[in-house]
Parts: sequence; C-alpha cells; structure tokens
Amino acid sequence: MKKSVVLETIKREKFVPVIRAGETEDARKAVKILSDCGIKVFEITMTVPNAVGLIAELNETDILIGAGTVLSRRQAEKCIEAGAKFIVSPAFDAETVKFCNHKNIAVMPGCLTPTEVLTAWNAGADCVKIFPCDALGGAKYLKTLKTLFPHIEMMPTGGVSCETIGDFFQSGAFAVGIGTDLVDVKAIREGNLEIVSEKARKYLEIVRNL
Repeated sequence: MKKSVVLETIKREKFVPVIRAGETEDARKAVKILSDCGIKVFEITMTVPNAVGLIAELNETDILIGAGTVLSRRQAEKCIEAGAKFIVSPAFDAETVKFCNHKNIAVMPGCLTPTEVLTAWNAGADCVKIFPCDALGGAKYLKTLKTLFPHIEMMPTGGVSCETIGDFFQSGAFAVGIGTDLVDVKAIREGNLEIVSEKARKYLEIVRNL
C-alpha cells in the first residue's frame, strides 16, 4: 500500500485506536472486537508482548495496521518487515524518521513543544503526534500549535474522549489517537465485550457527523 493511501485512509477514518495490553491475546481480542464494529485502522504498540508477531498476523487481514511506541530505527525496521504500514513514536528520533522516509512508510513521531513539532516536520515526519496533548490543554493547545504551523499535519493523542473528539477536529486535527477510553483492556479481559463495542459504535457515529 502506498504511503499516500495510508495517510488518506487515516485522515478519512479520523481516529486510530492505540492497542496497549499486557497480554498478546488481550490485544488480539481488542482488535477483533473493534474491527467487527467497523473500525479499520489500528496502532499496535511495541509494549504488547510479541507485538511484531501480532502485526504480522493482523497484516493478513483487511484492516490497516501500524506500529506504536517505536523507539528506534531497529524497532521500526522489524515492524515494517512484519507489515506495519505506519510507524508512530512517543518522541522524535531522527534516525527512525529518516529510515521510514527511505522505506516510503508513513511516520508520526511524538512531539509536544513548538520547537519539537517544527524539528520533526522539517526532518520528514508525515504527521506529528502531539503527545501527551492533554498535559498542555488538549484541544486548546492543539489550536495554538495549528495557528503557528497551519501547514503541519498533527495527530493529538492523550485526552481524547467522546466528549472532546469534536473539539480536536475543530482545532485542526489530521486524526486522533485514542487509548484507554476506547481500548478498555480490563473490560475485555472480564468478558464485558458489549461495553467496548458500544463505545466503538459511539465513536464511529460521532466521527460520521464531523
């Protein structure tokens, strides 16, 4: 899949569930439940046990899979070899961005300050993950950054909920990353799957009306 298509898909779908779990099976179940509800893009974090293997497994399905919490060029290489279509990091690492550019893979390094955002964009980031966005004011902070850098695509992560997601897009978000508010691993482990499905359907309904 071409990088341009990957980015267009993420922009169209509007949100990316961040799959972070202490057990591989919990992560697998989370993807299954959410994809059955109609969610099409997922970020598998490298904190999931056997994350690379899970990415390879999910790459055989019709959903768009990326890797998250990627901390180095080497990790990015392993994820891309497994089939990851985009790479997300919690911080900016120049070598990782350079490698992804070389491989023509979408890369979204994490930044918070204006200096970090501009540095990452100038280094070749396709989109800058604003993280943790809630720490500096959430959607209001994103709006400030977009005022400074209207040409830079930004994906805020942290503080996104059904109540705030609309504010993030009004502030100029390219897409948003959603963690525990959507990916409720505890509920999945306890078998309360309808709680997770209901929240997924709610998010999908909200973004359809944005």
